Amino acid sequence: MSRYLFVAISVLAGTTLASAQRATSSGDVLGAHLNYGRGCAACHAPHSGAYGNGAAKTTDSTSGNVALWGADVASLYGKTITFAGNITEVLPTSLAATTPDVGGLLTCLGCHDGNYAQGAMMKNQVYETLPPTYGKTSSVPTLLGNNGSGVGNYVNEHPAGLNAVIKCSGTGNWDCSESNGVISMKGTYSSQFVSHYGFFVEPGEYASSAVVVCTTCHDPHVMNVVTVSAGSNSGLQPGTYTTMFFLRGPYNPADSNPLSNQTAQFCRQCHGNLSNEMNGGAAGTVF
Repeated sequence: MSRYLFVAISVLAGTTLASAQRATSSGDVLGAHLNYGRGCAACHAPHSGAYGNGAAKTTDSTSGNVALWGADVASLYGKTITFAGNITEVLPTSLAATTPDVGGLLTCLGCHDGNYAQGAMMKNQVYETLPPTYGKTSSVPTLLGNNGSGVGNYVNEHPAGLNAVIKCSGTGNWDCSESNGVISMKGTYSSQFVSHYGFFVEPGEYASSAVVVCTTCHDPHVMNVVTVSAGSNSGLQPGTYTTMFFLRGPYNPADSNPLSNQTAQFCRQCHGNLSNEMNGGAAGTVF
């Protein structure tokens, strides 16, 4: 190959990557969590906890002690929820508990439960317009405990909580390592995956193990874009990428490229056995 042809191909490849990664948000990045204009105050109260957020009476004496939380979640305290795979979570009995299922699950269910806690200002329908690639589904339920399959059914929801442990090594897992709940993607295949996509998820830590909570996959403050910086745990070019559903990594099922695999790549961050790398494939991320 001539030097000039190599340079031309390199420039073209770089241009393709750059064009694939550029994304802008047409509205406020809070998206659905603008809550019809209430914004941050819909979840947080700078003074007086749930009472300061308009509740005439609250049974949650610790409301406001965590992240200035402005909602009364007492109706969820101590409730037992069984997710897919018979993963059972017993919710904390106080916002003052120090486990990751407080800020990472309990507070989310305050609006997204619909069973023990009724949804606040929610229509139980996904806020975003779904792309044609979703098929006939025109809306996705947003209440985990009231999703159309029967009130109180959580078995068709992704496992979360202190028993939803992320493991390294062994059948079905990445060749990663873990120390005090921190996942290190330094194995032969896991490091290759990070160079191809990244490790954007943020597991909680409980009993020195990494666990899945809502905020492991979702950033509640940014709905439709994700920024990959030079210091990110990712081999993707730095820039702003499209995402959906408040997910922490690039995830765009509306990508016009029929070979795009970025939505699958997001899930493979934890499901290593389903990755190209762990199955002997060399395919990276296609946008």
